[in-house]
Amino acid sequence: MSSRISIENAQWEAAAHPPPYIHKVGKPPKKNFVEEFTATMRETLFPDDPLRQFKDQPWSRKLFLGIQTVFPILHWGRHYSLGMFKGDLIAGLTIASLCIPQDIGYAKLAGLDPQYGLYSSFVPPLIYAFMGSSRDIAIGPVAVVSLLLATLLENEIDSKKNPHDYRRLAFTATFFAGIIQFALGFFRLGFLIDFLSHAAIVGFMAGAAVTIALQQLKSLLGVKNFTKNTDIVSVLRSWNVQTILIGISFLAFLLLAKFIGKKNKKLFWIPAIAPLISIIVSTFFVYITRADKKGVGIVRHINQGVNPSSVNEIFFAGSYLSKGFRIGLVAGMVALTEAVAIGRTFAAMGDYSIDGNKEMIALGTMNIIGSMTSCYIATGSFSRSAVNFMAGCNTAVSNIVMSGVVLLTLELITPLFKYTPNAILASIVISAVAGLFDFQAALLIWKIDKFDFIACIGAFFGVVFISVEIGLLIAVSISFAKILLQVTRPRTAVLGRLPRSTVYRNISHYPEAAKVPGVLIVRVDSAIYFSNSNYIKERILRWLADEEEHLKGSHQPGIQFLIVEMSPVTDIDTSGIQALEELHRSLEKREVQLVLANPGPVVIDKLHASKLADLLGEEHIFLTVADAVTICAPKNEEA
Repeated sequence: MSSRISIENAQWEAAAHPPPYIHKVGKPPKKNFVEEFTATMRETLFPDDPLRQFKDQPWSRKLFLGIQTVFPILHWGRHYSLGMFKGDLIAGLTIASLCIPQDIGYAKLAGLDPQYGLYSSFVPPLIYAFMGSSRDIAIGPVAVVSLLLATLLENEIDSKKNPHDYRRLAFTATFFAGIIQFALGFFRLGFLIDFLSHAAIVGFMAGAAVTIALQQLKSLLGVKNFTKNTDIVSVLRSWNVQTILIGISFLAFLLLAKFIGKKNKKLFWIPAIAPLISIIVSTFFVYITRADKKGVGIVRHINQGVNPSSVNEIFFAGSYLSKGFRIGLVAGMVALTEAVAIGRTFAAMGDYSIDGNKEMIALGTMNIIGSMTSCYIATGSFSRSAVNFMAGCNTAVSNIVMSGVVLLTLELITPLFKYTPNAILASIVISAVAGLFDFQAALLIWKIDKFDFIACIGAFFGVVFISVEIGLLIAVSISFAKILLQVTRPRTAVLGRLPRSTVYRNISHYPEAAKVPGVLIVRVDSAIYFSNSNYIKERILRWLADEEEHLKGSHQPGIQFLIVEMSPVTDIDTSGIQALEELHRSLEKREVQLVLANPGPVVIDKLHASKLADLLGEEHIFLTVADAVTICAPKNEEA
C-alpha cells in the first residue's frame, strides 16, 4: 500500500514539474556556392536593392525609371509648383550672396585666379541640380579642398613661376577626381569613404582651419616683403596700416554677423549677406580713397564672361598625367567625404533619404564636366548648405538660381571687383573656416571614445605642424589602426545570471549577476577570424585559469563546463574553427567540457561542414545559455 502511494506521488510530481523542453539548434537551408556568393555580393554592393522598382515593369517603364534614376529631377520635377519655387528662389539668392565673395577668396586660396572660383559655382551646381538626390546641399568650391589642392599642386609646380601649367594640372586633378568619384558610385563602392571616421574628419577640418587662417594673415595684414630685422619697429613697418584697419574691422563685422545668426536662427540671412556687404562697402571705400595707391592690395582684374573650354588644357599624356591622378585621388576623396557627410546630415534633418552612390555619380559627373569648363574641384559646402536649409529651400532648384546669379556676375559685374581689397577676401575666408574648428565635437569625442580622440588630435597636429596630406594620412592610418585593434583584440566577458531570471549578462556590468557553480560562461563579442582566433582562444583559457585559481583559493568545486555564448559571433573562418578545435582539446585535458550557445546560421553551418559539431557532440550545442545551464547544471538553474 505504501509503495503504491509513493509511486503515485512520484508520478504526480513528474506531472507537476515536467523536464524543460530544450530547443535544438537548427541547421540553415543548404545553399550552393553560386547562391551564397550572389547573396553576399548583393548584400555588399546592393544593400538598398536599387533594382526593386524595376520588377514586373514593362520595358518602356523600365527605360523611364532608369533615366529617372540618373536624373532625379524628372521624379520631383513632376510635382514642382510655384509655391516651391518661391522658397527655392529666396534660398538661391541668399546662398548666391554668400558664395560669390567666398568663391573669389577660395580661388586665391587654391592658387588660381579669382574667376575660376566663380566658374566652379556656375557649371557644377547646374549638373548637380539635375543628378543629385539632396535638396539641401549647395555646391561650389570649399576652403579645405582648395587648401589641399593648392598644397598638392605646389609640390609639383610653382604657381608663381609657371601659372599656366599649374592651372592645367588643377584641371587634370579635377578631371581625375570626377572619374574616381563617378567610379566609386557606379561600382557601388561608396562604403570605402566610411573608413575616414567622424573623429578624424573633425581633427582634419580643425587643422585645416588653423592652416588656412594663418595663410590668410599675410593678406589680412598687408605684408608684402616681411623684414628679417628683429626689432619691432622694422616688423611693424613691413605691415600696411590701412590694410590692417580694413581687414580687422571687416573680420570683426563678419564674426559678429555669424554670432548673431548663431544666436537667433531666424536671422540666418545676416551672416549670409555679410560677406557681400563687406565686399561692396570695402570696394567702394578703396575706390573713393584710392587706398590701393597707399599699399592696399586689391584684386585688380577678374576675367569677364562665361566659362571658357579647358578640354585642351587637361594633361592626357606625359609626366603630369600620373601626378594629376594622384592629386585628384586625394582631393576627390576628401571632397566626396565632405559632400556625403553634409548630404546625410541635412537629409536626416529634413526626414528624407539620399542614395550615397547616386550622390557620388552626380558629384563625379559635375567635376568631370567642370574640369572641361575651367572649373576646379567643387563639392558640398556646409556653410552654404546650412544657409540654403534655413532659407527654406525645397529642391535643388536653389542651386540653379545660385548658378544663374553667378552667371550674371560673370557677364556683368566682374569689372566692379577691380578695387576689392585682398584683406576683405582674407577676412571672408577666415570667418568661413572659423566654423570648421568644432571644439564641442572634439570634447564630445573625448567623452565618448578616447581612441577616437587620439585620431582627432593626430589629424589636427599632422595638418598644423607637418602638412595637409600628412594630416590626412595620419587620420586615415589611425582610423585603420582602430579597426585593426577592434578586429584583432575583440572584447570578451564572463557572464552571470541576473536574480529571478534566466537572463545572463556581463558580471562587470551587472555586479548582482551570479556565477553558476561548476560552469564558466564566456561571451565573445566579435566574429572569429584568422586575425583574432588565437587571441580569443588564449583569452578564454585565461578566463578559465583565473576562475579556477579563485575557486581553488576559496575551496570550491572546480569548473566542469565552459559555455561560449556566440550570439555576437556573426561569422567564423577556418582559423576560427581550428582555434575552437584546439580549445576543445585543451579543455579535455583539464576535464572540462566545451559547450556552445546560440551560434548563428553562418556559424552553425560551418561547424557542421568542418565536422566540429560532431566532435563536440550536438548535445553540447544549445540555442540559449539558459538551455545550456539547464542541462549542464540543472540544480543551479532550478534555483
